[in-house]
Amino acid sequence: MAKENIRAISYEALYEILERGEYSHLVIRAVLDKYAYLEKRDRAFFTRLTEGTIERCVELDYLIEQVSATKVKKMKPQIRTIIRMGAYQLKYMDAVPDSAACNEAVKLAKKKGFASLSGFVNGVLRNLARKMENLKYPSDEMEELSVRASMPLWLVEHFVKSYGMEKTKDILHCFLAEQPTSIRVNIRKIDRKTLLERLADRGILCEPSSMLEEAAYLSSYDRLSDLDEFAKGLFSVQDISSMMVGEWINAKPGERILDVCAAPGGKALHAYERMGGSGQVIARDLTSDKVDMILENAKRLGADHLTCEIWDATVFDSKLSGKMDAVIADLPCSGLGIIGKKTDIKYKITKEQLDELSELQKVILKNAAGYVKPGGRLVFSTCTMNPGENEENVRWFEEQFPEFSFVKKEQVFPKKGISDGFFISLFIKKERA
Repeated sequence: MAKENIRAISYEALYEILERGEYSHLVIRAVLDKYAYLEKRDRAFFTRLTEGTIERCVELDYLIEQVSATKVKKMKPQIRTIIRMGAYQLKYMDAVPDSAACNEAVKLAKKKGFASLSGFVNGVLRNLARKMENLKYPSDEMEELSVRASMPLWLVEHFVKSYGMEKTKDILHCFLAEQPTSIRVNIRKIDRKTLLERLADRGILCEPSSMLEEAAYLSSYDRLSDLDEFAKGLFSVQDISSMMVGEWINAKPGERILDVCAAPGGKALHAYERMGGSGQVIARDLTSDKVDMILENAKRLGADHLTCEIWDATVFDSKLSGKMDAVIADLPCSGLGIIGKKTDIKYKITKEQLDELSELQKVILKNAAGYVKPGGRLVFSTCTMNPGENEENVRWFEEQFPEFSFVKKEQVFPKKGISDGFFISLFIKKERA
């Protein structure tokens, strides 16, 4: 398939994500599934162009506005999308000649019914290509970091206030770095060494993790879903930091475990695998779609006895009051720790939502506490980096629930080639006197 058609597919995806607010990971996954028949290089071109344009949007807009008489926000959405795509190719895709990036953008503008604006598209992109090396970045340190890391300024300020400038620079650098795929080996079915040897025989680069015995990193593969080992449930895709929940919950054979916000099921299934399939693991989430995701993964992994239920975590279930050996409360959050994987989060989240999510977590934590029996464990975790959702809610929980003993907490920051950002804390309910 010709590259211009791949660009047209990328355009449609970007328009859905950047202009209509659809979730990037869902749109991109749907496109890759629809066009699974394309050659690997064409799917790689689509993914690179689409994800890269989203990831670098703040910087691209800043550069475009130095060569365009029309502000990016004033452009027609279709033209804005086409110019952003072209700008990304000019700035970051060295294998694409400047002339090709410009010419294909013009063709795309005409194809989408904007022939009258094709000259504008051509002029902006050729101007950008000609002046790229001499374009300026902000002189203010915070603003420069915002542009170079392509992060909204208010989020840069949030990270700096919370963690300092140097840590923020490291966080933003990690967000932009390419990450291998981390997997969790299904230890009920196979050991890590045997699985990695099988995958390596297929030409996949495999590296065992030193952090967790079930964890490994994969790269240089085409489609994991096409692998027999994946279809047979020998492994799952899960970030290392997320797997820490399974480590901290320390599920034991015969226990009763409840995951109150479980979709897509990784943490509940991790507990199930560590328990050897004995005992009971209940995985709940709010909607049938989310529970179907858990069921699909459970079926693939052979977790036949995992209990999946639709339940609103903000509503207390008196039937389970004080009956759980352990409760996993991986709660709705701002997702600031996983921006490296879901880049559109940084454009969707607002300051107001940070506060709203913090309050929602308190409601669910109160219910989660009620399910833990004396001597039982509660793990509260999020995939974000925000003291208001994390440390402050740990302090709130300690004050509100003195019947629990605080054990430990950790703010995990993104690590290049290792893990996402994540927060995790552990409490134990005191035995009755």
